[in-house]
Amino acid sequence: MAILENIRKRTTVLILIIGLALFAFVISGIFTSNGFSDGKVGSTVAEVNGEEIPIEDFRNQVERLSRRVGPNTTSMQLVNSVWNQMLRTTILDQQIDDLGIAIEKDQIINLIRSNPAFVQNPQFQDENGNFDERRFREFIAELKATAPAQYEQWLQDEDAIVQAAKEQMYLNLVRAGVGATLKEGELDYQLSNNKVDIKYVRVPYSSIPDSSVTVSKKEIQTYIKENKETFKQEKARDIQFVYFQEMPSAADEKAIEDDITALLKDRVEYIESEDTTDTIAGFVNTSDYDAFLDRNSDTKFDTIYKSKKELPTQFADSIFNLPVGEIFGPYKDNGALKVTKMVDKKANGSVKASHILIAYEGARRANPNVKRTKEEAEAKAQELLAEAKKQGTVFAELARDNSDGPSAPQGGDLGYFQEGVMTPKFNDFAFDNAVGTIGLVETEFGYHIVKVDDKQDVVQLATLSRSIEPSEETINSLFTDATKFEMAATSGDKPLTELSNESGYLLRPVNKIKAMDENLPGLGAQRTIVQWAFNPDTEVGDIKRFNINNGYAVVQLTEKYKEGTMSVEDASATVLPILRKKKKAEMIKNANQGKTMEAIASANNSTISTASALTVKSPTIPGAGREPMVVGTAFSMKQGETSGLIAGETGVFMIEVTNRTEAPKLDNYITYARSLQANNANRINVDVYNALKEKAEIEDNRASFY
Repeated sequence: MAILENIRKRTTVLILIIGLALFAFVISGIFTSNGFSDGKVGSTVAEVNGEEIPIEDFRNQVERLSRRVGPNTTSMQLVNSVWNQMLRTTILDQQIDDLGIAIEKDQIINLIRSNPAFVQNPQFQDENGNFDERRFREFIAELKATAPAQYEQWLQDEDAIVQAAKEQMYLNLVRAGVGATLKEGELDYQLSNNKVDIKYVRVPYSSIPDSSVTVSKKEIQTYIKENKETFKQEKARDIQFVYFQEMPSAADEKAIEDDITALLKDRVEYIESEDTTDTIAGFVNTSDYDAFLDRNSDTKFDTIYKSKKELPTQFADSIFNLPVGEIFGPYKDNGALKVTKMVDKKANGSVKASHILIAYEGARRANPNVKRTKEEAEAKAQELLAEAKKQGTVFAELARDNSDGPSAPQGGDLGYFQEGVMTPKFNDFAFDNAVGTIGLVETEFGYHIVKVDDKQDVVQLATLSRSIEPSEETINSLFTDATKFEMAATSGDKPLTELSNESGYLLRPVNKIKAMDENLPGLGAQRTIVQWAFNPDTEVGDIKRFNINNGYAVVQLTEKYKEGTMSVEDASATVLPILRKKKKAEMIKNANQGKTMEAIASANNSTISTASALTVKSPTIPGAGREPMVVGTAFSMKQGETSGLIAGETGVFMIEVTNRTEAPKLDNYITYARSLQANNANRINVDVYNALKEKAEIEDNRASFY
């Protein structure tokens, strides 16, 4: 009833919004080309090294995947998942075709024989449990004759099996060419085991304030030109928005509270057909909780008894301590206003127990591997009972080592349960004995050594609940506010920043949105906003209002980024610290040129430190961090030699090598060579595809369709 009332409340505003939406649709169709899913038949979603991926094929794959995944997967997640798979397949197929790798039809059955999904299916096994090719072929023939849709699905599965096999053959060929010589193994051994000890002084870059180092725009520009690959950028957009969120007002919450309060009391209703009145019991006096809550609450009557820890934390004490028949509330919990009534209480109504099950052959649900007789099981149970009762015995360990039950890995812990959940004899022992009692119980499952771990009181509650939602008046007011703000913003009289400040609205920026993005911080999944931002007709400064879940967003496009090399402004956040550090290194070097280690330490308020057992493979200096340049320099020096000034990651160093330890020579380095080869082979699947993808010419047209 409460839900129906909310639907009725929204009817007026829904009609208004639908009408405006239809009007906007008609107008936009006349004045602008704003469609994003009207690709022509035969058009392509992508082109990879000149090979087209038809949009029809792509959509079929998206549709197929949508039938396999859960309902929480968004359309863009489906699109991106299919994109990644089709891109990989296309790129690898081009290599496979160039090499002439193919899977013949007679090889497919061998692939199926190696697939557990088919081999372990009883439908395709003979009397001995072995894969039966004849049964499999008959099954496929039956599909073809009687179930065309399922047969089509099988053909797609068959293609996927063949594709996976071809890709594996290709990657195995690449893998076969990846090796490691004994010399490479020897080098790897030395890099890991040759060690050097140093003492050093460091002048950190932080000793020079950033404000004292000037980096010009031209210097940043030069650095970008010299490192173009590092500063590539995709097409991107910046937006800013004001979010008008549908939220209940204080007046809405008060009205809901008044409704709930009125339902607590009895009320008199006039029955016209009988020309009489009837008293309808309120929540305080009703005993038919099912009917009352079904008529008046957003949640139904829950008959299950609950422990205190299962109640809302903030109100658990107040609710749990209510006398039977008393109420608590109204209170706010999980987006709803509630009143809770104590219906019943059970002392020790929930028991926590652990057990050790000793099963025997023939007992219910006994593991087929259990071969002991009932007499042997009883004897073992008696032994374990005596052991469990001994001082100092840890029951959980005893259960882990001896129990035949599924709870053995948890130390026999069965958790909390209420009356009637367990088999009768087990149930009676748990509820009739005090906490700490250990005893033996025989059931149809075997013999149980049972320990009563804890008991809890439980209560049965009836809760009258109403969701706190905005009223029709609040929704209409929000729509009016959003529309007025949009009109003021599009008039151009004031910048959006100034307008939002004057109106008291929060203006939020979102930077570097990509063409295939979906989720926007603060708004969630809003694909239509992203599409609008990338529409060629949308210019920087344009403003549009979007109807979104629970409200409206007035959005402005603030910046467009072209594909290519970053501008100085965009790259400066990355480049500035790099160039600043280089300049600081030169300043520190110039100030300390020709000085000894001791003089540098004294002049820069620093100390001389030591570091031992440094290796090239782990170039981390305690107290300074990862410093590959410094450690690498140390390995190029002789013992007792002092370096010049070295620009490291965190500062400028001067080091002295105090000791060098060469790793002892081995008879051969085959173990290290094999380890290198295995590591290289393990990276083949990812590295080969990534290298091919980076080299490929890819034209991505997804944003034109989705």
